[in-house]
Amino acid sequence: MSEHAMLSLNGVGLTIGGARILHEVTLDVTHGEMLGVIGPNGAGKTTLFNVVSGLLAPTAGTVELDGQDVTKEPIHRRAALGLGRTFQTSSVFGALSVLENVRLAAQAREGRAASVFRVPRDSDAATRRAREALEEVDLGHRADAEASGLAHGEKRKLEIAMLIATEPKLILLDEPMAGVGSGDVPALSEVIRRLHKGGRTVLMVEHHMEVVLGLVDRVAVMHHGELLACDTPEAVMADPTVQSAYLGETV
Repeated sequence: MSEHAMLSLNGVGLTIGGARILHEVTLDVTHGEMLGVIGPNGAGKTTLFNVVSGLLAPTAGTVELDGQDVTKEPIHRRAALGLGRTFQTSSVFGALSVLENVRLAAQAREGRAASVFRVPRDSDAATRRAREALEEVDLGHRADAEASGLAHGEKRKLEIAMLIATEPKLILLDEPMAGVGSGDVPALSEVIRRLHKGGRTVLMVEHHMEVVLGLVDRVAVMHHGELLACDTPEAVMADPTVQSAYLGETV
């Protein structure tokens, strides 16, 4: 494990019913780095995120978060250690306001019982943290709106605000641009860039290559469950092996 790694994957493998899903994935992600994870459909990208976040247990290798072995730790324990994640499909409480969604996340971080019926107060620490998170993602003006009424791009921002409110060390973004209209991509990209500039470590699976290449420090390429390459965007895109793996897909 690298001394400065926020996340270390050491020979991670996953076999289900005799089928090899991941094989010998070894990767270090340093503190404050933004890493893009790309690959053809079925390459194992989301499965890798599931192993890192604890949804799936690897059948080989280890997962270390900020120097701690979390290979056998459940999801809530990894969250307590600073891991946060978004998913491909939106997951907000539509009947609650934008502020209430983020306030609940902030309360969960503080370990207090979260009451959806209590009126938010500006003097409440969780409410203050929620408002700060909403400002960071440019949703402060929508704090009182019902979450179900947000546009899809705004819901993505809300999910990120909910993560910010939990003060994560490591953020996993699983296809944050999925379903987002092309007109909303630049603004959402800027929100993700702020996550990085704020010193957070970010891993992002994304099919929009222009988004990945414009944001990340390094790119990890998955192919048939293996780590094919991991380097700067320029080096990876010029790699003949990577280009071969993407035959028939836009790189």
